[in-house]
Amino acid sequence: MKKFSYLEREELLSQVEEKQYDLIVIGGGITGCGIALDAISRGISTLLIEMQDFASGTSSRSTKLVHGGLRYLKQFDISTVSEVGKEREVVYKNAKHVTTPEWMLLPIYKGGTFGKYSTSIGLRVYDFIAGVKKHERRKMFNQNETLLKEPLLKNEGLLGGGYYVEYRTDDARLTLEIAKKAHELGADLLTYCKVNNFKIENNTINGVVVQDLLTNQHVEVKGTKVVNAAGPWVESVIALDEPIKGKNLLHTKGVHVVYDQKRFPLKQAVYFDTEDGRMVFAIPRGGKTYVGTTDTIYQGDLVNPTITKEDIDYVVSATQFMFPKLKLTANDVESAWSGIRPLINQEGKKPSEISRKDEIWKSTNGLYTIAGGKLTGYRKMAQNVLDKIQSELESINGNIYVACQTKDLRLSGGDFDTITELSERAKTIPIFEKLRIDDRDIDMLVQQYGSNIESLKLVAEEMNSSEGISIPVQLMVDYGIDYEMVIRPTDFFIRRTGSLLFNRDWLEKWKEPVIDYMADKLNWSTLDKVKYKEELESRISEIDVR
Repeated sequence: MKKFSYLEREELLSQVEEKQYDLIVIGGGITGCGIALDAISRGISTLLIEMQDFASGTSSRSTKLVHGGLRYLKQFDISTVSEVGKEREVVYKNAKHVTTPEWMLLPIYKGGTFGKYSTSIGLRVYDFIAGVKKHERRKMFNQNETLLKEPLLKNEGLLGGGYYVEYRTDDARLTLEIAKKAHELGADLLTYCKVNNFKIENNTINGVVVQDLLTNQHVEVKGTKVVNAAGPWVESVIALDEPIKGKNLLHTKGVHVVYDQKRFPLKQAVYFDTEDGRMVFAIPRGGKTYVGTTDTIYQGDLVNPTITKEDIDYVVSATQFMFPKLKLTANDVESAWSGIRPLINQEGKKPSEISRKDEIWKSTNGLYTIAGGKLTGYRKMAQNVLDKIQSELESINGNIYVACQTKDLRLSGGDFDTITELSERAKTIPIFEKLRIDDRDIDMLVQQYGSNIESLKLVAEEMNSSEGISIPVQLMVDYGIDYEMVIRPTDFFIRRTGSLLFNRDWLEKWKEPVIDYMADKLNWSTLDKVKYKEELESRISEIDVR
């Protein structure tokens, strides 16, 4: 696997002005990274520019599910259910280490959103049109069977339950594996860089002015086509070009809260009605239970969206409504996260009613913008916009590119058949035995990095052990710096490991040693070290909602 490091980033920045790219992608969330991967796999030379870290925005703040589109069935949107349901399987097939089948319980209550008969028929139709595998097709339970699956559910009015499969994912790591695969195939990707302006000639955008936010250096980059995939920031990018009449975004905020499993010992993922008729997920993950999401109009800071007392109270109230035996309060919330959905505005509709479909816009100067959509549909979104761009590129430069390749393209780390077989093979790697990395840590590393365990082996063979930090943690940091473009502690603790939300004890134990180690390895100044440490502490304080 090619190295993908901060040192390479510095070298790339010194070279980009000399290059002529077919395509420049603005935005390093799952949509932008998906476009970069699709483009480079077609033979389209590509540069991606992200002003923060990969997946810093919406793509690390979702419900962390590769949805099958069940909610669209209620709206009789059959084509979306079919496409999204099938795309879910594609995501799983190409990245099994970061995508896991998760049986979801849909409790049915008297007077609730879903009736017993309609749920049974609806899930059966869903299985058919979404192409669900035979062993993952829906089951229907009576009241007793439903309570056996999840005893914490409220008994009053319970009629039964539907049982179907969703796919749980680590959204940030999924985005990262897409980015790493694009890099492996030859795309150039820059984080902590911001597009400040467009280069326009003869009413056509043919490049961008980029600011390196780490050094304040400015460079001009040439690109035949530019696509704006900046998520919540797409309108800021459009403003550098020209307004698009009749098209605008509505930002809505989704808040999730996290409980410790000891306080909320959920056995089974549940998709349930709230008192106001919305639907909310409760999902067990790694010793925690998280619940969400809210859906409210948001007009504040897009980089770090706020979490209010009202947000927390809403989710806690919804949780207590469905799981009354727990007697949960806001004091039981361990942490929370907030994400912004960039939806295509539809007048007269509530936030929860607005379509999650994506749309593609094109300005008179040639800027493509893609907005809306959902995590599950990232690959098809990329395919749709690239099909348009490819035909224009072929007319301009005379090149012939191949068609979309991503349906059967394994993501970085996805080159294996079963995670169990991969773990057993990893346990026989001599350097891991020599470093006395135990089987539990190897299982964790394999689950996180998949077939990139081979790259971790190379890192381990070159590693010099450092005082104050364990071998597995040092291995993760070294791999993150060398192969995953880790630049700041927040990159590592939030988006590479997820520990800020789901493993706070681990974070508290290792944050000081990791910061010290990164400072030495990356030659930070004393000022940089203080700045990055304060940045991490600020993020920790943001999610401490009690």
